[in-house]
Amino acid sequence: MPYQSPISPGRSWYEDSAGSRPEYPALDGDRTCDVVIIGGGFTGLSAATHLAKAGTNVVLLESYRFGDGASGRNGGQLGTGQRAWAEDMEAEYGLSRAKALFDLAEEAKAHLLDFAAVNQIDIDYVPGQLSVAHKPRYVDDYKAHAEIMAGRFAYPHISFMDKVETAQRLGSTAYFGGTRDIGTGHIHPMKLVIGTARVAAQAGAHLFEKTPSTGVVSAGGKVTVSTPRGTVTAQKCLIAVNAYGGTLEPISAAHIMPIGSFIGATVPLGLDSNVLPGGESVDDSRFVVRYFRKSRDGRLLFGGREVYGVNDPKDIHIHIRRQIAELYPDLRDVEITHGWGGYVGITVPRKPFVREVMPNVISAGGYSGHGVMLSNFFGKLYAETVTGNRDRLKLIEDLKIPPFPGGRRFRAPLLFLALNWFALRDRI
Repeated sequence: MPYQSPISPGRSWYEDSAGSRPEYPALDGDRTCDVVIIGGGFTGLSAATHLAKAGTNVVLLESYRFGDGASGRNGGQLGTGQRAWAEDMEAEYGLSRAKALFDLAEEAKAHLLDFAAVNQIDIDYVPGQLSVAHKPRYVDDYKAHAEIMAGRFAYPHISFMDKVETAQRLGSTAYFGGTRDIGTGHIHPMKLVIGTARVAAQAGAHLFEKTPSTGVVSAGGKVTVSTPRGTVTAQKCLIAVNAYGGTLEPISAAHIMPIGSFIGATVPLGLDSNVLPGGESVDDSRFVVRYFRKSRDGRLLFGGREVYGVNDPKDIHIHIRRQIAELYPDLRDVEITHGWGGYVGITVPRKPFVREVMPNVISAGGYSGHGVMLSNFFGKLYAETVTGNRDRLKLIEDLKIPPFPGGRRFRAPLLFLALNWFALRDRI
């Protein structure tokens, strides 16, 4: 029987198309090392790779299997810049700092693609991303955004699309305009997870799956991580669990909230399909974002139903097919071969959370739907801090990320009410 993630609903198309997925042992016994990493997603595996290549003795602990969380089950879109538009970051932080944050994200994009190429990881990269307006009143914002990106942020790859061009590139008349970004694209995330784990292991990182971390203690200049069958004692620790932290560490839990995001994969649409003829990925202007793209073999991968909280919805296929039909009526009866979900970590301002949560322990997460590109690079930046350069990670650490209101007891119900109000606004 095919392996099924115990923490995420549905078997993903990524799992069935990624090829061989090597298994790694569980920790059995006590260990000492320079750095212990908790979490085997993009951030943790990237950090382990760069640390090991620098000669650091690093141990990585993953509760389940690499890719079982958001890193192996997401929409695969890279995006450009930070989660917020660059001009919005400028309004909050000023042009100089906003430009520095944008440039950091552009370096993250280049790093991901270079890392895959150098290490011969076939990530199914396809260039191009369309960002589209689902309401007429948003169209002028998209037009201004393209001009601002070329002018103030020296990014010439975004062009404005009117309603006619948008319909041609989408194969749908459901949107009113938007932008086309030829400086980014989309990937097969599980292939990147598998490949990064391979590179980390070859570099000498000690990787352990099916090893849940049950506690973290920092005392006397050492960090001790407990697991069911042993402890790991290190000089430093990276917590890279994002939405899957549970009660492991309270500061991260107060700032990062899990939301469920669900995706469906159709049968291959065929060469005569007019859906996304240019192969770009798409995200729209809804607060509860719809995001979709075609796979290498012509399937429509469509994500669009978010659930705020920790309860998995049923009948993913039904809800996803209904949303597909709103954009592509001819696909109202399309067969969906896979429906799956996972949890994404968000913060209140939808900016990433990086913080030293106890002495020698840094936590990173809360990528808020922009993690494919940023999380891999944040792993590299963490490795830089261990080898003596914290300046670039400090750009992210200094972002203002307030905790969710309501404390542990009331924050999930309050968020559910607030975000469902935004979802209602999307329909008005």
